[in-house]
Amino acid sequence: MLHADAERMAIPIVITLNGRQERLNLAPWVTLLDLLRGPMELPGTKKGCDHGQCGACTVLIDGQRVNSCLKLAVTLDGADITTIEGLGQPGNLHALQQAFIDRDAYQCGYCTPGQICSAAGLMNEGHAHSREEIRELMSGNLCRCGAYTNIADAIEQVMGLKSGKSYKDAAE
Repeated sequence: MLHADAERMAIPIVITLNGRQERLNLAPWVTLLDLLRGPMELPGTKKGCDHGQCGACTVLIDGQRVNSCLKLAVTLDGADITTIEGLGQPGNLHALQQAFIDRDAYQCGYCTPGQICSAAGLMNEGHAHSREEIRELMSGNLCRCGAYTNIADAIEQVMGLKSGKSYKDAAE
């Protein structure tokens, strides 16, 4: 609920969030990240650095990956927003979610939602055609646990780019 000053300044917007239309009245300073984690009660999108440098808050806006901590929610009137909760459900996982499980591409799991959303956006963009391009285009998403090799393996698996053993497999 907005306090009195914020209520007077509220801006009405309509968004599609994970396939469901939402009509909202928002204070102009609310970021998409704070909207998602607060009033929308979607905890999958993580607040990491809150400065657009770690990628933990990555979501898809109209199919493109965006750091939600840097996006003011009121600028998204008419947008289609997909969070990790909108990509798949238990028992019906998105191919990337399953690949992250198959390839052990998560460790603590904190960065995983942003990594998966970023990978989905990367695939939508169509610019990655090799492991090196995947790694470069995913470089805005940090993993403090260092699961980068497994993350690249998972993305390659979904993209069908597997040309041989992963670096991890080759080391074993």
